[in-house]
Formats: sequence, C-alpha cells, structure tokens
Amino acid sequence: MQTHFSLEQLSDPKIKEANDILRKCVHCGFCTATCPTFVETGDERDSPRGRIWLMRELLESPETVSKDTRHHLDRCLGCQSCMTTCPSGVDYVHLLDIGREKIDIVAPRGLGDKLMRRMLGMTIPHAGRFHMMMRFAGIGRLFAPLMPRQLQAALNKLPRTIPKLDVIGSQNEIFPADQQQPIKRVVLLAGCAQRALDPDINRSTIRVLNRLGVEVVVRAEAHCCGALTHHIGETESALKSIRLAIDAWDEEINGQGVDAIIANASGCGTMVKDYGHVMADDPAYAAKAKHISALCKDVSEIIDDIGIDDIIRPAEDGVKPVIAYHSACSLQHGQKIHDVPQSLLRRAGFDVRQPVNGHLCCGSAGVYNILQPDMADNLKARKKDSLIKTGADYVAAGNIGCIAQLNDTDLPVRHTVQFIDWASGGPKP
Repeated sequence: MQTHFSLEQLSDPKIKEANDILRKCVHCGFCTATCPTFVETGDERDSPRGRIWLMRELLESPETVSKDTRHHLDRCLGCQSCMTTCPSGVDYVHLLDIGREKIDIVAPRGLGDKLMRRMLGMTIPHAGRFHMMMRFAGIGRLFAPLMPRQLQAALNKLPRTIPKLDVIGSQNEIFPADQQQPIKRVVLLAGCAQRALDPDINRSTIRVLNRLGVEVVVRAEAHCCGALTHHIGETESALKSIRLAIDAWDEEINGQGVDAIIANASGCGTMVKDYGHVMADDPAYAAKAKHISALCKDVSEIIDDIGIDDIIRPAEDGVKPVIAYHSACSLQHGQKIHDVPQSLLRRAGFDVRQPVNGHLCCGSAGVYNILQPDMADNLKARKKDSLIKTGADYVAAGNIGCIAQLNDTDLPVRHTVQFIDWASGGPKP
C-alpha cells in the first residue's frame, strides 16, 4: 500500500511502525475470506483490507475522519485470522492497536461508552470483583428493560449458575510435583475472569502438570495479564497489570528459576507472548518483558513437550466420548497452535472431530460480546451450529472466553486440559 506520511509524522515512533505495516499490504483480498465480520456483513469496511484503508486515512489525515471509522474499527474482533491468511506478513493486530489509540483522540467516545469500558476494566480483570458482579447480576436483571443496551448485553452474558471463586491465585502458592525430583518448575498465570467463571480449569491444570513431574508456582501479584483492558483502550490499567505480573515473575526467574510461564487461557497467553512488543518503549521493563514473552507457553505446549502417554488411563467402561475441538482464535491465529491440543486429546483416547470453518471466531473476543452483542450473537450461532453438526458429545477449547460464550447444556464446552485430567485419573469435567 502506498502511504504519504510527512517527515514530521514519521518522527512519531507509532506512525513509523504503522507506515512499515501499511506498506506491506498489497490489497490481495485473501484476508476478506477469513474475516468473521466480513463474512457476516459483506461490507468491505468490516474486512481487514477495508480497515487497513481506514486506518491509513486516520493516521495520514486525521482531520478527515468521522465516527464511522470508529464504528468499523470497533467491530473488529482482533481475532488475527487475517494474519494467518496474509501472504505478505501484514502485522494487522499491532496496526489495529495504533489505529484504535488514534481514533480515541480524533473522535472521542461518548460518555456512556467510556463509562461502560471503565466499568468492565475495573471489574473483570479482578476475580473477586467480577465474582461479586456475577452475584449481583440476578438483581440487575430485574431492571434490565430500563437499562442501556450494553448493560443488558452484559447481564445476559453473565452465567446464572455461579461457581465458587477459585482460590488458586488469591495467594502465593507452590504445588509440588508428584515425584520427588521435579523435571520442570513453572509459573502458572491463574488469571482473572477464569477464576470467577470456572475454578476447575486451574485445578485440572495443576493436577496434570504435577502428574507429569512439574512443580507449579502461582504468584498472586500477577492477577491479570492486561489483555482485556489493553484491547478496550484502558491503557493505564493494562500497563499496571502487566508491570505487576512482570515484577512477580521476574522475582521467580531470578530466585529459584523458572522453566516456563504457563497460560491456560489462550487469550492471556497471546498477550504475555506479546509483552516484549507492548513494553518495548519502557526502559525499565523492556528487557524483562522480552524474556518473559520468550518463556511463555500455552499449557498444551508444555504437556506436549513432556508427553502424556505414561499418565493416561483406560476409560472405566472402555469407551471415551466424541469431542469436537474448537480452536480458539488467540491460540490458532495468535499463537499458531492448532494441531497440538487435538493431538493430545487423541493420545488421551478421545475421538476428536473438527467443525466446518473452524478458523472463524465464536464472537467472544474478550468483552466484544458485550460491546458488540449483535455481531457476537450471530457469530456464536454460526459456530454452535457447526459444532453441533460434528455429532460430538462435548466440545474442548483452550480459552475461557470461548468456553463461556459457547457452553450449553445440550453440548457442554470444557477446557482441553480438563479432558486430559479426566483421562489421567482426575474427575469428569
């Protein structure tokens, strides 16, 4: 793509980075076929190619931009499916970060939108607050007809059956390996929303890793990876969470040492693996952030590295259920991990099936399903239909957002590690 930034504009490091990204785009359109929002609307402005054009205009000539540009940038899920497809290596996700930061300056949000984002940023990244909000949702639903649309959507997305808050992550803990001499020592990111929505995921993760001879450390200071606030424009809150996590993990690295930092929510893993880029301009954290990004692994990666054959047990009745594998966008596109979780499930004895159009997003995308409920619900319906058509008994996924978005009594959705835990002696998820 041809750009026309002035020398003064290019003196801004963000504009320079955006210019380098924009000039890689050759307008081929391959991205349109794999973009969930373009597949849904058919509007070029809801495609990566169209949004790239809008962002070039936004950054080159901000005075010409209207709120319509914000509308189409907000409708982007950030799923990174376009980056998997792009033959030119366009770094779309980082361009989107720059574009969204700029549009907040050029066309400021309305008060209602700002307050909603601030509320989400102040609650969901804090497990205890989020859990309390879920409990109060029942009262809120009584007044839902009187509330703004986004608040109604938020209430509808919260579960009606509320589990106990996961205590893992509330304090610093060490979970020793089942064998006397651990083969690895790792730090587990306990997460924020996941602790409120499904406390069993961390328990299953720790049980499986301990069986494999891995010592697991949890640091309470790392309460959130910063992804949610980063993607909704609550930048200072995101940076605060990131610095807290880096400080805690850096202390472990320089103490007894760490072989890996494990994320069992792929949205978190994608964020931590990007810390090196996010913190590149912070002299106090740049080097530490880059090192932590290099250490980060999805839970499926470390399980695959060690191997599960020695811990898998036969099914009590000789038959294990059919599982449809939902490949979370943050895992398959953000981290380029698609086959490993399915391979692990098959090695654990499950019959694994893939849905049609597995590359398309389910519509969760952090809090996208709250901020863009209509689009999210359409994508959810499309995804659920494709999963049901596999004929599976259960769905496995590697991200809590997808699990919460898709879970249904007719087709339960659970984390991949919960199925591996079950197959190796743990409880049925």
